[in-house]
Amino acid sequence: MTRERLHTILTLSLPIIGGMTSQNIMNLVDTAMVGTLGAPALAAVGMCSFLNFMAIALITGLSSAVQATAARRFGEGRWNETAVPLNGGLLLALLIGLPLSILLITLTPWIFPLLIDDPAVVREGVPYLSARLVGMIAIGMNFSFRGYWNGVNLSKLYMYTLLTMHALNVFLNYCLIFGKLGFPELGTLGAGIGTSVSVFVGTGIYFTLARRKADDAGFLHRIPSAEQLKSLLRLGMPASIQQLFFAAGFTALFWIIGQVGTPELAVANVLINITLVAVLPGIGFGLAAASLVSQALGREDKADAHRWAWDVCKVGGTALFLLGLPMVLVPDWILALFLHDPHLLDLGRNPLRLVGASIALDGIGLILMNALLGAGASGIVMRVGIGLQWLIFLPIAWLLGPGLGYGLLIIWVAFMSYRLLQAVIFIGFWEKRAWADIKV
Repeated sequence: MTRERLHTILTLSLPIIGGMTSQNIMNLVDTAMVGTLGAPALAAVGMCSFLNFMAIALITGLSSAVQATAARRFGEGRWNETAVPLNGGLLLALLIGLPLSILLITLTPWIFPLLIDDPAVVREGVPYLSARLVGMIAIGMNFSFRGYWNGVNLSKLYMYTLLTMHALNVFLNYCLIFGKLGFPELGTLGAGIGTSVSVFVGTGIYFTLARRKADDAGFLHRIPSAEQLKSLLRLGMPASIQQLFFAAGFTALFWIIGQVGTPELAVANVLINITLVAVLPGIGFGLAAASLVSQALGREDKADAHRWAWDVCKVGGTALFLLGLPMVLVPDWILALFLHDPHLLDLGRNPLRLVGASIALDGIGLILMNALLGAGASGIVMRVGIGLQWLIFLPIAWLLGPGLGYGLLIIWVAFMSYRLLQAVIFIGFWEKRAWADIKV
């Protein structure tokens, strides 16, 4: 791999990783502020954040569709058409997000009590979730903008906007949760309002940037044809469905581990959060790979598209290998930041070592998954992701846990095995190169 290709990979991926890291920092700050309101408020926000993630999964898949199409036009040298898929993504975010948000806000007072039987948690959760769902349209639009910026090699704009949004979110949450600087004291409702307002402000920033940076690319000048909208849905809906089932699968996993025991569930929550933060570089490098692959296919250079994905895997895999070493060598140092009971440390030590030992290959799977999305193979990604998680892993996890009475370590062996099998399958699909002939 040449120095020029390494520079291209890092220039694309590092801003994405930086933006995602800021998201996690914001979530931690948000959680710390809400945590001062008491256990019911903290439990409500935790559950609602997960439910909101499941809800927006139905429109966030537009990001990969916009990115794949915009990057393909960029590679073809048709700059004046690169923003047309963005226009389509924004239109679909409005057409899908508006009725969906209204429906879910209406149903929230009935759905939430079915999931949580603690009245105190319900009182805190219903207004918070309703406020978060108001921002669904803006989130869908923001993900479309993310796909566009990444697709045309302007990922820095995505990072700068995210940093602004997150800083505003922390400020508004502080004011609205605790009633500071003349704002009303709204508790968890204030946290929901602060988050949604910051998301809409981010949408406004994206529109302003696009008017400056993408006006000559057709931004808001060309209405996508029915065929172009159909293409975006064809590419985006499988990714949305896969994300929805992925989120629901974690709900099912937590339920399964909860049947094993409360200590195991507590440790699993920590392990999942550490894993999701640790794989951020894999996701960031994957989004870079999606753009580079699609741009190469736009140039009709299939060999270069194949090579770009593997070059990104070399960089991302190395970074994740180094990130995983502390988990293998000093797992107690990491777990001690979250767990203070010696028994819980014992439960989490070897599962975390498994995560550290396998995270590089798992990250390569994520990179190739996104490369396949960039090539337009979203159907393959959906079938593999849902099939392995729901038809193989979750039934095995239930059998090993509640069924046969094994502990958290064996369930985690199954979890990491499923993730590694997924990576191997994506490697196989990538090497077959059937993706190279997909039209976008």
